[in-house]
Amino acid sequence: MSLEILEQIETSLVAKRQAVTEFIETASDTEKAARLCEDDHCVQDHLHVIETCLAKLDSHTLGICEICHQYVEPSQLAMNYTASICLDHYSEEEMRRLEDELELSQVVQRALLPQTVPTIDGVQVAAFSRPADIIGGDYFDFFHFRDGSHGLVIADVSGHGVAAGMLMSSLQTALRTMAPDTDSPAEILERINRFYIHNVNFTTFVTVFLARFDPHKLELTYVNAGHNPPAVHRRASNEIHWLKPTAPAIGLAEFFQPRIESVRLAKGDALLLYTDGVTEAVNAAGDEQFGQARLADLLSQNSNLAAPDILHSMYARASEFGNYRSLADDVTMVALKIEG
Repeated sequence: MSLEILEQIETSLVAKRQAVTEFIETASDTEKAARLCEDDHCVQDHLHVIETCLAKLDSHTLGICEICHQYVEPSQLAMNYTASICLDHYSEEEMRRLEDELELSQVVQRALLPQTVPTIDGVQVAAFSRPADIIGGDYFDFFHFRDGSHGLVIADVSGHGVAAGMLMSSLQTALRTMAPDTDSPAEILERINRFYIHNVNFTTFVTVFLARFDPHKLELTYVNAGHNPPAVHRRASNEIHWLKPTAPAIGLAEFFQPRIESVRLAKGDALLLYTDGVTEAVNAAGDEQFGQARLADLLSQNSNLAAPDILHSMYARASEFGNYRSLADDVTMVALKIEG
């Protein structure tokens, strides 16, 4: 077995262990509840896998085939550091699944497709994104599912800069590759988590809100993988409804079982997706965050505006709250406004 790939795996595992451990030790109870959806057992399972693999590296047993007791292929181990069966021993079904994953791993290296704001009859759509660095770790996109329904996603990688931007680039390509083959946001995120969780190039985690929007029924079907809960403003009641997490963030849980939820919108309703660069903006004194309560109040006050104006007022108010200082984190927002 190549020492280079083993060293790469060890570097990756140590970095991942540090990132996950720091999250568990430093995240607030509120942040844990959002990022993990339920509890931290799934993360402890993932840490156990990491520790087991590091122990196998120390004993020179990582990558040993359970059947022939030879090393598995280095390329196989790079894509999944828990691999313990040589390709020659795979069943036909296992080979088909691996071929799918290998094809996906090649696809995510290709150049990004340009982002466009979709035109939907009776629905206003707007988006805004401003990175804290030259390259940001926030991501949003629009696409279509197999049945022609509209897909929308917003995501946030822990950290920013070149590494975060590259990760988001691969996430966008993976989403656009898989969406035309399914109608299920849950299926897409389950596959993405499976692809990234043991990949040596993936050492952090990503929060993702992925939804399918049916403009005829005005129905939003979604999975919230540890992302900040989007806000739905109901015109009829002037109330805010939060789309809370239904799954852990991508890359945090060893066993990922996303739950799908749905919400019906009505004429005049507004949907706001955002990253934590908005709610975690701090005031000039540095002792208070903008927070979800201010975001909700501002959305209620401006719900009669067009979608682009909602985002403009939201960013202007958050900037004013922070005394117009340079951004500490990436800020991304997407708004949908049902006309009528």
